[in-house]
Amino acid sequence: MDEFELIRRYFDRTTRTPGIVTGIGDDGAVLRPPPGRDQVQVIDTLVEGVHFPIETAAADIGYRVVAVNLSDVAAMGATPCWMTLALTLSRADPDWLADFSAGLFEAANEFDVDLVGGDVTRGEQVVATVQVSAEVETGGALLRSGAEVGDTVFVTGTLGDAAAGLLLLGSNESDTFLVGRFLRPSARVETGRQLVGRANAVIDVSDGLVGDLGKLLAASGVGGELEIDRLPVSDALKARFDETEQMRLALTGGDDYELCFTARPDAVEGIANVTAIGRVTDGDGLHCRKDGRIVDYASSGYRHFL
Repeated sequence: MDEFELIRRYFDRTTRTPGIVTGIGDDGAVLRPPPGRDQVQVIDTLVEGVHFPIETAAADIGYRVVAVNLSDVAAMGATPCWMTLALTLSRADPDWLADFSAGLFEAANEFDVDLVGGDVTRGEQVVATVQVSAEVETGGALLRSGAEVGDTVFVTGTLGDAAAGLLLLGSNESDTFLVGRFLRPSARVETGRQLVGRANAVIDVSDGLVGDLGKLLAASGVGGELEIDRLPVSDALKARFDETEQMRLALTGGDDYELCFTARPDAVEGIANVTAIGRVTDGDGLHCRKDGRIVDYASSGYRHFL
């Protein structure tokens, strides 16, 4: 089958969300956002052998490439609406494509996101890029740059699970929870929406807590202190790794896609599954404390080309 039959068979679905004037099948999508809303655009690429192991199931790749974009949308406090897909494959295998599209639409359907266009090409390895269009009330988008001295630093969920899952995949060990946290991250879209008007600064934890929190503090022109003893870690992580490795994974492991944000303590009342882990201070840089002492956990997070 050629690329046009491939698109028709695996990716051309009936659209449901309002505002789609023209979707798949033309040179471009025509979209009509509602008045009084700001547009948020995010894009992420997953490359075989870089962002996921070569043997990763197609359905998990499809799910993950949508979920990592939804996490960026969550960090902006926005509601996802539409997405486009650029997919590079070495060959058009029907079974692989059926599984990939199933995983892709499973993640998209969780938040009523419609696929409205894209491109398919031949290449040497699997490369999947998804771009998501989202919307938020005018002026309401959450940014990294609003942290204020005196804010508490919070994080959603638990940390280190995805990095642990990737380690287990690399050693051919199994753990349904930890491996699942890497392959199928949970985008905190609903929490992000709840934080609009409450949080002062937000970032999603994709490259490791220390590195990503450091980016937020730098963007805000403030410093911060992180209490290592307060980091939330899962029972599954505790069962598989000693305390030293738990802390390393929680602090510097990536791919959790939890939200890290700063806010006044009373501003988060009623928001579930968040943990206070530090505070925003004068000055610059991030200082980590354990048992009341400053310890060195310097990490700028994962960076390409280094």
